[in-house]
Amino acid sequence: MEIVFASKRLQRECATEAHRKQSYPDCASQLNRRIGQLVAADNLAVMATLPGHCHELSGDYDGQLSIEVSGNFRLIFCPDHDEIPIKPDGGLDWSKVTRIMILEVRDYHGH
Repeated sequence: MEIVFASKRLQRECATEAHRKQSYPDCASQLNRRIGQLVAADNLAVMATLPGHCHELSGDYDGQLSIEVSGNFRLIFCPDHDEIPIKPDGGLDWSKVTRIMILEVRDYHGH
């Protein structure tokens, strides 16, 4: 999948293993693994087959997805297509999501 970042700051924080260790010391190695899995996946449906409980969010996070990084830390992202791929039933068509925008890495359970 193609990955873009919501901000230049976030892109810098996630750019290299060294930056991830500096920005997210408690979960840098797990973040490396998750970003690597996302890059390697042909589409979002692949992520549903891997550990990390990739799932769609609701409420204030409607339209966003989350995948576990470590403990309560989650990688929050959304599809980044001009037209979001939707199934006939109205749900997100994970098999057609090939580009995502990483919005944040955070402990959203604590907020």
